Amino acid sequence: MDYYELLGVSRDATPEQMKKAYRKLARQLHPDVNDAPDAADRFKEVTTAYEVLSDPQKRAVYDRGGDPLSGGGGMGGGFGQGFSFDDIMDAFFGQSSSRGPRPRTQRGQDALLRLSISLAEAAFGVTREIKVDTAVTCEVCGGSGANEGSEPVTCGTCHGHGAVQHVQRSLLGDIRTSRTCPTCQGYGTVIPDPCRECHGDGRVRSRRSLQVNVPPGVDDGNRIQLAGEGEVGAGGGPAGDLYIEIKVAHHPRFTRQGDQLACQITLPMTAAALGTRFDLLTLDAEREDLEDVERTVAIDVPAGTQSGETILVRGYGVPKLRGSGRGDLTVQVVVETPRDLDSEQRELLEKLAAARDERHPEPALDHSSRTVFGRIRDAFK
Repeated sequence: MDYYELLGVSRDATPEQMKKAYRKLARQLHPDVNDAPDAADRFKEVTTAYEVLSDPQKRAVYDRGGDPLSGGGGMGGGFGQGFSFDDIMDAFFGQSSSRGPRPRTQRGQDALLRLSISLAEAAFGVTREIKVDTAVTCEVCGGSGANEGSEPVTCGTCHGHGAVQHVQRSLLGDIRTSRTCPTCQGYGTVIPDPCRECHGDGRVRSRRSLQVNVPPGVDDGNRIQLAGEGEVGAGGGPAGDLYIEIKVAHHPRFTRQGDQLACQITLPMTAAALGTRFDLLTLDAEREDLEDVERTVAIDVPAGTQSGETILVRGYGVPKLRGSGRGDLTVQVVVETPRDLDSEQRELLEKLAAARDERHPEPALDHSSRTVFGRIRDAFK
């Protein structure tokens, strides 16, 4: 049987073309995905064909009319002669499971810490000192993991490959699989005299202090990235990054929505009716670098202001995190009805009610809140 015909390629096909053809056939014929009676035999045939044609020496023998499997057992013996399971993995996933020894020096992991700050600190920025508990390079061995005068040597189990081969018999023949070497853990080398401080890892845990500059305008959940301040990698590898997640504490007077601030004030009924003006302490009052005159803003309340109405104060919100300028401040007015009137106050209010013909007022209902029966009654009136 023609191996080229089995793979469906021409005799001048490149290794990449043959690999692509084999991957396609292997996915179609593998017994795990194809239960046809002849699928297993056809899979063994195309596997043998690929084993021969993917090996330059065996391909040359085959092209000259020789038997490239003379040391084996014919057509069906190709897979049983030790065809690597890595080639099947390559056929299904496009990559081999054998990657060689892994380096001892690796990049460290990123780390995450949470930092609680006040609303004013989030709005105007702050510098805070934090304590970080991460892995750092071992000072005794400098990250090598070995004691002075010692260095890694080739692993005697895997001979530097980082993996060992296992042969397993199956219905399709002998399958070779590659597994991480248990002696060197895949490094290909072992340290005969590991550092007594880090035990060969090249890093130790340490607690250190860092200065974090929180920019103006950050919001709850924002993260600040500190490059290279995370965990140092094994073998003294480069450190990962440290991320500081911001947690903004609740403020007793102001609420925030983006770069907008909002607060609520309570005014007496008379002030809301007649109008008034007062100085409002802004969020800027919590800054230490401002004069007293810069800590307040004048609020003009128009006469006749109703409870629930808002007054917009531009430029007294939160500084924009990206860009220039600040958001606005919204002041909601709550009108307070007086309680515990003395006789004189009650008399004055009664005179006002009489003057405005409000002694026995009819409640004004919003049109949307009236019932169906109320609207029918009004229609007959």
